Amino acid sequence: MARPRQFDEERVIGAAMDTFWRHGYEGTSTRDLCDSTGLGPSSLYNTFGGKRQLYLRALERYHDTATAGQLEILAGPGAARQRLRALMVHAVDTDLAAGGTDPHGCFAINAAIEAAALDPDVRKVVRRTFDRVEDAIRTVVAQGQDAGEFRADTDARTLARQVQSAYYGLRVLGRVQDRRALLSTVRATLDALARPATAAP
Repeated sequence: MARPRQFDEERVIGAAMDTFWRHGYEGTSTRDLCDSTGLGPSSLYNTFGGKRQLYLRALERYHDTATAGQLEILAGPGAARQRLRALMVHAVDTDLAAGGTDPHGCFAINAAIEAAALDPDVRKVVRRTFDRVEDAIRTVVAQGQDAGEFRADTDARTLARQVQSAYYGLRVLGRVQDRRALLSTVRATLDALARPATAAP
């Protein structure tokens, strides 16, 4: 009879996610994972199949948890502009806050920069996360267009991608920029939704 596992698998994945989040994939060693999860190397490999497989599970965990928080903000009360602003300001304040819940930026963005170009499975998980957020932003933008808040000369998907690009850019710039500069980007992004593009001379 096989011995039952003596650990909480979800807790282990959460601890591994935090470790990868802090140090990146390449910067995380098996010893780091053992220290953070409390498991020995053999237990980690027998259960998860190795560092790469555990990294993929950690990205899936991020998709299921942190991404849900972003969608909750977008589905919250208020006008479309207010909800988009709430999403971006929340990211700014979270990333700037010492000891915040996301002190190392967005895990999905980190993965996209570090590993997605080289690993198709990482790219697939990250793309799924990005697509999920894009779809939610598009819904808010379309609602804003219907309410007359946002310009209607451009389709909602295109505008959503502009907002998403600004949002992810804020999460990167939050590591080096101050809050005032980041909030000016938030304001400019939202203002651009409300006015038609100026035709080039």
